[in-house]
Amino acid sequence: METRNDRTIGLIGNDGAEKLKNASVLLFGVGGVGGHAAEALVRAGVGSLTLVDGDVFSQSNLNRQLFATEKTVGLDKVEAARGRLLEIDCSAEIIAEKLFFAADTPFDFSRYDYIIDAIDTVSSKIEIVRRGAAADVPVISCMGAGNKLDPTAFRVADIYDTKVCPLARIMRKLCRDNGIDSLKVVYSEEEPVVSSRTPASISFVPAAAGLVIASEVVRDLIK
Repeated sequence: METRNDRTIGLIGNDGAEKLKNASVLLFGVGGVGGHAAEALVRAGVGSLTLVDGDVFSQSNLNRQLFATEKTVGLDKVEAARGRLLEIDCSAEIIAEKLFFAADTPFDFSRYDYIIDAIDTVSSKIEIVRRGAAADVPVISCMGAGNKLDPTAFRVADIYDTKVCPLARIMRKLCRDNGIDSLKVVYSEEEPVVSSRTPASISFVPAAAGLVIASEVVRDLIK
């Protein structure tokens, strides 16, 4: 009898699949990056995923965000994402938290095996990193994916080894200021194609970053 995880088990084995099934991942930001990461994790077999985002889908999300469709415009991002993810795996635990994370947001990070930062607000990004470090839970953080055209330019590195990316430069300083010794990030070495107050975007670049994040999380969880 064929099962949903046969092809995955062929790559990571039964032990790896069991580790993913028992894993709990906390994901901040269900947009262009986070949406693709979320779906990839559920398709890989992660058993529990908590989605945190206070936004609703808009027309401008349709060009790049996986869960944005004509039918979901105006709906809560986390609820629309939860619905789609349960259509992929109805046995998964998908928890939707509609809120914008900030320094005063109560959240028990210690409940999770891995934390993904896929949001844009710098103050919230560093707070996620700080709380993850305090809870001794691994964090992977996405740097800038806007104003880019080359999905092959993404790299995985420690924040202190990054270059080119303006957001990574800001995060390096904040990590130093907050005593963060190390942080795994996904960042692009592509020079910005354009410069604008509202970052420009296209379908395949945030998606690539999200898939790289999912790959890192899965491989770390099955170690």
